[in-house]
Amino acid sequence: MDIRTIKLYLHLSNSLHFARTAQQMHVSPSTLSRAMQRLEEEVGAKLFERDNRSVTLTNAGVEYRHFAEQTLDNWSKLKHRLDPKQDLLRGRLNIYCSVTAAYSHLPALLDRFRNEHPLVEIALTTGDAANAVEMVRQNRADISIAAKPESLPESLHFIKIDNVPLAIIAPTFKCAVQELLTEPYIPWDRLPFILPEHGPGRQRIENWFKQLGLNANVYAQVSGQEAIASMVALGCGVSITPEVVIQNSPVKDRIQQLSSPVAIPPFELGCCSKKSRENEPVIAAFVEELNEVA
Repeated sequence: MDIRTIKLYLHLSNSLHFARTAQQMHVSPSTLSRAMQRLEEEVGAKLFERDNRSVTLTNAGVEYRHFAEQTLDNWSKLKHRLDPKQDLLRGRLNIYCSVTAAYSHLPALLDRFRNEHPLVEIALTTGDAANAVEMVRQNRADISIAAKPESLPESLHFIKIDNVPLAIIAPTFKCAVQELLTEPYIPWDRLPFILPEHGPGRQRIENWFKQLGLNANVYAQVSGQEAIASMVALGCGVSITPEVVIQNSPVKDRIQQLSSPVAIPPFELGCCSKKSRENEPVIAAFVEELNEVA
């Protein structure tokens, strides 16, 4: 057993997905499988139950995960004590955010963090902002940039970094949607709406519908605010989306903002991390930098 194998095991015990762990840990699936087989032989017990559809931890696997976490923590502390540059933090920080947040908010955060901790490796994954909280809950990210949900899980720590206004957006050019907008009063019930599939953005729109007593005409449900902006820019419908998405969109010249008949509360944008991992050195250092600027 070696430290690399322990790291592979811990990632797999959280992801429970061989292909995902192999990709994110930069090994081949066959290499990962052989490493886990050798580990089970060394431990003398089966650590995973596998079938064609799922991977689960055995009771021995759960016990070994505790041992592996403690071993990796002790190894990190030992290296820190023995390293002649022990004042410089080392490690890897896995960050998840939307493409827009990678443009709008992440650069300033990383510039400050890298200035203090230049030897920490940053691994960035981008995707639908609606999945940001779940990525942290599943340990698929150490930190995520997320809109604060109406009900934040007790297991998570959230540090606010900004207020993000939301706006109703529509196409600017001549199309069926634009023709509806030329009527004396905007026919909200007839406009085709493009909705996020889930997450805080979906909650905001549904609350807006309720305030207006609107039986909405839903055109599509889409993953990702950037994709929603693109569909609006193509004339498919209207939506409610963060203004920062439009400001950073390559199709912003094809999009206009409409006045809302009722106020739309902004998002609280912040960084999420797991409370149970707040003492891990790299995560603790990033959270400390956030607290200094929050």
